[in-house]
Amino acid sequence: MKNTGALVISLDFELLWGVFDMVDYRERINYFQNTRRVIPEILKLFAANGIHCTWATVGMLFNKDWKEWKENDPTCEPHYKNGKLSSYKFGNSIKDLETEEFCFAPELIREIAEVTGQEIASHTYSHYYCTEAGQTLNEFRADLESAVNVAEKVGISLRSLVFPRNQIRKDYLKVCTDLGITSVRSNPYNWYWKDPAANDLKTKIFRTGDAYNPFSASKSYTIANLKKENDLPLEQPSSRFLRPYESNSILHGLKMKKIHQEMTCAAKNGEIYHLWWHPHNFGDFPLESLNDLRTIINHFKKLQRTYGFQSANMHGINNSFLNNV
Repeated sequence: MKNTGALVISLDFELLWGVFDMVDYRERINYFQNTRRVIPEILKLFAANGIHCTWATVGMLFNKDWKEWKENDPTCEPHYKNGKLSSYKFGNSIKDLETEEFCFAPELIREIAEVTGQEIASHTYSHYYCTEAGQTLNEFRADLESAVNVAEKVGISLRSLVFPRNQIRKDYLKVCTDLGITSVRSNPYNWYWKDPAANDLKTKIFRTGDAYNPFSASKSYTIANLKKENDLPLEQPSSRFLRPYESNSILHGLKMKKIHQEMTCAAKNGEIYHLWWHPHNFGDFPLESLNDLRTIINHFKKLQRTYGFQSANMHGINNSFLNNV
């Protein structure tokens, strides 16, 4: 991998826990049902083409129902200043049989874990927001301990983590190490990603434009570019967010061309290209989104034949880093 480069894919697997504070689930029932249906189709594509992937999974999804969800409450919950961000308060407000399919998915987690090359990783237990006012380091530790424990109950060891909403905090990384996490996904080095919560017009313009601009710099990197401080987890920057399918053919074409260009650049230069998205991003246009994924995989296979480009998950990159230190 040191000389051939790799495509890394990480998926933020959340279902309703990732967006409950932004959408009314009663208006998005078909969206989340599509998400559940599309995950096995993604797995089929990965299995058929030898694609490795890290599935950063919200720990609450490991529960089978609301009863088990209640039993697995952490020792302390995050006390966000904005109470609407609490998944515990939200869960208690919607507890009934009709909502379980949007909040729990142990059978999908098992299905993912059984496919070669798929890594079940952590997206914290409750979709925890590390930079929000009110929460504390001890509350984060309790949350991550819950994520580790529910995974261990089904024989899964969590080794990688993606911070929800990309709210990575340096002072929280030691907790990750203490609980067995060896890799975390970090943000690109560009100025407009330094604060993932930034929502000002300038930042939004640059982030959006970067997804379609064929002349913006590629965000791939070599193993030697990766950062690991002392005993903290290895930071693996994302390269590109696969934006949801757009019906505008011009924008769609530019987006796909940009991803292909960046993958080719990474393959030619022996670099890592880290692509990520949420499975629920496929919820509105599942067939079109799966077709885009096929196109990306087909391009990867071409690069694999031509340049020896490899497929890797985050834990695999961590192992390669350790072997090349």
